[in-house]
Amino acid sequence: MGEIAQHLREIQERIAQAAVRAGRDPETVRLVAVSKTKPAAAIAEAFACGQIIFGENYVQELVAKQPELPAEICWHFIGNLQSNKVRQIAGKVDLVHSVDRLSLAREIDRQWGALGKVCDILVQVNISREETKGGTSSEELLDLVREVAQLPHLRVKGLMTMPPFFDDPEGARPYFRKLRELADQVRQAAIPGVEMQELSMGMSGDFEAAIEEGATLVRVGSALFGERQYH
Repeated sequence: MGEIAQHLREIQERIAQAAVRAGRDPETVRLVAVSKTKPAAAIAEAFACGQIIFGENYVQELVAKQPELPAEICWHFIGNLQSNKVRQIAGKVDLVHSVDRLSLAREIDRQWGALGKVCDILVQVNISREETKGGTSSEELLDLVREVAQLPHLRVKGLMTMPPFFDDPEGARPYFRKLRELADQVRQAAIPGVEMQELSMGMSGDFEAAIEEGATLVRVGSALFGERQYH
């Protein structure tokens, strides 16, 4: 068994155990394999082991790798997305995790609309208010969701957040809990066409705490592929 296959199996076991601890069905949690800076060969290896969803942070990497890989791969865009790059990934990703402003949502709506398609999105919330992270504020979330929900070529599927970095995953738990609470608030607002079925939260160091707080999508890179090599 290769290293990636072994890591994948270990992560899936940890996901299942965390779900069971929280009284959840493990099938309700999906792994997004974060493949930024990783070659297409590593992605192909993980896919051959049964991993379906891969998350990319950079538009240029996604469009370069995608043609080299099986068409059955489900691509998610999880990084900061600039409006002027939306056209390059239009129709090529199944879910955009990082919609945090109306101008970006409008551009996604425009580009997917030009293809006669609908884009599933998550609204990113910057719960920690860190200036280095994208995301709308908790206070502005409901208004943003209401406006985005009116765009015909978008479907709001849930929320995403990135907590501050903590050595101890327990430090991130309050941020995960807050995202779940925000999703409940959006659900209670009963905005037409808006679903809160996905919570994208948790990464290599803290995904178990995220699952215990309700994550349905966990974004794991280094624990699966090894540490990233930046040149």
